[in-house]
Amino acid sequence: MTATIPTKTSSEIIYPDSDGKPMSDNTKQFELIVTIQGGIDALYKDNENVFVAGDLLWYPVEGDNKTRQAPDTMVVFGRPKGYRGSYQQWLEDNIAPQVVFEIISPGNRMGALFKLFHFYEDYGVEEYYVYDPEDNELMGWVRSDGKLNYIELIDGWVSPRLQIRFQTASGDLEIYRPDGQKFLSYVELSRQQELAQQKADRLSDKLREMGINPDGI
Repeated sequence: MTATIPTKTSSEIIYPDSDGKPMSDNTKQFELIVTIQGGIDALYKDNENVFVAGDLLWYPVEGDNKTRQAPDTMVVFGRPKGYRGSYQQWLEDNIAPQVVFEIISPGNRMGALFKLFHFYEDYGVEEYYVYDPEDNELMGWVRSDGKLNYIELIDGWVSPRLQIRFQTASGDLEIYRPDGQKFLSYVELSRQQELAQQKADRLSDKLREMGINPDGI
């Protein structure tokens, strides 16, 4: 069962649902964001207390509508699935997103990335991952001793929270579920389903040739 979370706490302060910025600057960035968000959401589809969102404004401080960020993907354990116009932390048992992902676009600047890092460190993120598709560079930080510490060996790294594995050796970011299945784009998923259907159709035809009704099995 999903839940609808209120998006206002008072008539005096408005927490906008949009910051006026685009979700992505190019098709590759957009596809990666959707694949990561969708892959994690699918991984936890049966757990009603894992909320996964893409490009959703996160307000960590009640009464402050200027302090905010919209991670490309964020994962929150301990909060129900459901519609939100924004993630207002004080309405969410004060639980901060534990894992966030950012996909670098050509318009990103080091100053902006530096600001993002400190926001996520200051407001309790446990794992922070940044991927640059242009250079196929993945960076990550994991929290210990109250701060985000750089992950030295990221290729093959397994997320402590999500138990997903990251690989970049192929020249692109690949993410694998705990069961070894790779995160796929919607196009890749569609092709996979088509192949499975074709295989099932061939099996049915073969059974009919043998005089067996496949619908009666």
